[in-house]
Amino acid sequence: MRTGIFLSYAGGFLEAVDEVVECEKIGVDIALVAEAYSFDAISQLGFLAARTSRIELGTGVVPIYTRTPALMAMTAAGLDYISDGRFRLGLGTSGPQVVEGFHGVPFDAPLGRTREVVEICRQVWRRERLAFDGKHYQLPLPSEKGTGLGKPLKLINHPVRERIPITIAALGPKNVELTAEIAEGWQPVFFYPEKADDVWGDALRAGASRRDPALGPLDVMVSASLAIGDHVDDRLAWAKPQLALYIGGMGARGKNFYHNLATRYGFGEVADHIQNLYLAGKKAEAIDAVPDELVRQVSLVGPAGFVKERLAAFAEAGVTTMLVHPLSGDRRETIKFVEELQSLL
Repeated sequence: MRTGIFLSYAGGFLEAVDEVVECEKIGVDIALVAEAYSFDAISQLGFLAARTSRIELGTGVVPIYTRTPALMAMTAAGLDYISDGRFRLGLGTSGPQVVEGFHGVPFDAPLGRTREVVEICRQVWRRERLAFDGKHYQLPLPSEKGTGLGKPLKLINHPVRERIPITIAALGPKNVELTAEIAEGWQPVFFYPEKADDVWGDALRAGASRRDPALGPLDVMVSASLAIGDHVDDRLAWAKPQLALYIGGMGARGKNFYHNLATRYGFGEVADHIQNLYLAGKKAEAIDAVPDELVRQVSLVGPAGFVKERLAAFAEAGVTTMLVHPLSGDRRETIKFVEELQSLL
């Protein structure tokens, strides 16, 4: 199992860069930078590329609606170039609140658009003249939609690789099925190993049945909060704000993918309660309502023996890359947690 570190989009990036440099020294495989309605991930990854030399770097993730497919491909190729072939493109759909609220773009056809964006990116990286006649993207733009002067162009530069690995963040069955079919990696959130097959197994198998063998095995990249020690139970509370935000506030009532996931895990009543509190502006109460049991099952928090057992459960569920959020405000402790994690693998 590979190890990785996940950088928050909520701030403190410059301080986190030093942690990534230290993580590279101790053999961590990958670092991901998230992007929401925050600082963009791309500029920060450029900075990380300059400060590192071996560790793989990736977006975790960028929404497909916020850049044209060609710009997405150009950006990925540029980051792969300056990092000497160390970049991984993480894509996701985000949700209507962010896509329509912050970007003013319709949140439509997430499945169809994801497939077409991936196809266009790979066409650009192969330096083919870009001609694409999809349902959602037409390149060049047809004359009835523009001036009629568009022409099929190919990327001027020669990419380091013609196939940059693509990871897709997906939760719903159809999205997961698509990911297992077309992507090099899958990035689920709040992964509960013992219930993962019940929630996603059929979709993963259906997608894998249509998968091009050239893609290789699907890299299942799972993120989890991390704190290892005999007296770290209090760190469970550190992980609850994110769970409360996603389950309760990251989406509207009836249109919240993370609330749906918690429900499928068997926490439906709790998820409803968290959402009611969060949407009523009672964020502190929503955080308190997140059960320790849920946090424990989707995290790596506890004594070394317990964390080792959880790592075995993640591996049994098919996880190949463990991305961690160390629950610490101290860089030395953060690195200590990561080193202990590696020793348990």
